Amino acid sequence: MYPCSSTTLERPLLLEQMTVRYQVMKRKWQQLLPGAVRLRLNGTDAELLTAVKFFDQRQDREQKKQQYESEEAREKMSFLQLQAQVLFERVTFDLEELQEAIRIIDKDVPRTDRDLPYYRNEGLGNLLVLRDILITYAAFHPEVSYAQGMNDLCSRFLEVLHSEVDTYWSFSCYMEKFSKDFCADGLYRKMELEAALLKELDPQLHSHLVTDNMEKITFCHRWLLLAFQREFEHSDALRLFEILSCDHLELISQQVDRARYQERLARKYSLEDEPVTDLQAINTDFTFELFMCATILLENREALLSCRNEVQLIQFTSSLQGKMDLNSTLKKTEEHFYNYCKRSAWDYLSSRCRIRKSKEDHFLYQLRNLFS
Repeated sequence: MYPCSSTTLERPLLLEQMTVRYQVMKRKWQQLLPGAVRLRLNGTDAELLTAVKFFDQRQDREQKKQQYESEEAREKMSFLQLQAQVLFERVTFDLEELQEAIRIIDKDVPRTDRDLPYYRNEGLGNLLVLRDILITYAAFHPEVSYAQGMNDLCSRFLEVLHSEVDTYWSFSCYMEKFSKDFCADGLYRKMELEAALLKELDPQLHSHLVTDNMEKITFCHRWLLLAFQREFEHSDALRLFEILSCDHLELISQQVDRARYQERLARKYSLEDEPVTDLQAINTDFTFELFMCATILLENREALLSCRNEVQLIQFTSSLQGKMDLNSTLKKTEEHFYNYCKRSAWDYLSSRCRIRKSKEDHFLYQLRNLFS
């Protein structure tokens, strides 16, 4: 949530600013929709009634803590509040859409990770914190609003960071990149890419799962949308979420830049006067999470090939939940990732070598051998 260029001295100041801004943003929708401030309870969920109690006690403690702040600190916070109010003064809400988002949030939040220790006993109050974060996000991001699955993603940030403010801003930054995955177009595009990658890695399995359309492969969308949250044991799923979020192994990363650099060298040493056609050796839209998904499919290819309808596919994928080994899957995913990089660069250089037969082309053959 901090700019990469920010210093250790700047970050506490930035955090103060973000804290006040979040409080002003939350207060704005609460004032416009006072009936939505509290989660509506039907009285049948005793644990949720307890959660509200714990949440109210926590709020009271926070307010009492603020009373003991120094005069200088209060003046500083007043200035930041004024600054934030000016910033968000002109923000308007579509109340009908926001109320609909709150209705869905109120259905999803009580079902979020209730079996985790973080949401047990006094931790039940964290469900209400999660609710406020999601509503504030939906209110100030109407182009995205709220969609099912966001609660699961946001819950991970809250569990690890244990801070309402940090969670809101971290989740917002994460959604800048991944919000499109919650739209219909984003869903279809992701499935298109997964199908294309699977075709590269295993044409037979691809033809079995992707026939006339991609309906059979849509079960992968939940894996990708929630970063395999239910396919691995919880602590492993958190670790994987961090790995996928850091963009370490992506086809736009430094590792792959080396392979593309070799391509540029090959073009530089071309002896043709005519411009060389730019052959796309690597599809940079193939993200590491797509390789992860493909690896799981390939590891279970025999079982998948035996599935004859969507019901069998769903039953099979459900049987994987919480049973896969993360270290083994990551290792195999990296192998597929690097093999794809090497094979793509090798195919490109091979095509260049077939076109030219000159003494200087010996460089291309040597270069190609690096990827063999």
